[in-house]
Amino acid sequence: MKLIDTLRIQAHANRLINQRLHAAMASLSQAEFEAPRVGFFPSLKATLNHILDVDGFYVGALLGEPDLDSFWDRFVPAATLAELTQRQAEEDRRLIRAAALDPAREVAMPRGGGRIQRDSAAAVLMHLFMHQHHHRGQLHAMLSSTAVRPPQLDEFMMPSEAHLRATDMAAAGFGEQAVYGARS
Repeated sequence: MKLIDTLRIQAHANRLINQRLHAAMASLSQAEFEAPRVGFFPSLKATLNHILDVDGFYVGALLGEPDLDSFWDRFVPAATLAELTQRQAEEDRRLIRAAALDPAREVAMPRGGGRIQRDSAAAVLMHLFMHQHHHRGQLHAMLSSTAVRPPQLDEFMMPSEAHLRATDMAAAGFGEQAVYGARS
């Protein structure tokens, strides 16, 4: 499998994971969404906003957007799960577009003090995917302290497990061939 194919699958899996995770949390009250919990960030709301914030920065860098040096100052956290779900879905669609571009191209990321970090798009994408997994694992653990059963989140990568993701793929409007390519 080529690197670009792996990145395409991972970007689509990211969307499906977020879709499933946000749907599982939809029954939580605003108080439960904001309640203090054990994790790197102190609540489901804070953790999800952190993921959204970091996704926005890295996807912006991948897409070559201007004014990234002030990105962190401009970010406004989502107040509700419904708002966060909508904003994350849009960021996920942007990530899918970014993952389809040349993985070898250089990405410039302002890091403060005039320093520009430069890495390949593939390295930036792999870093971003790892960041998402790290914090979604924390969300999964946080959900264990609610009435919501933490959803299965690892059924989206293996090409042979289409039956496990069919409902999620249909809800996202993805086709197996477009994401996974032709398989024998």
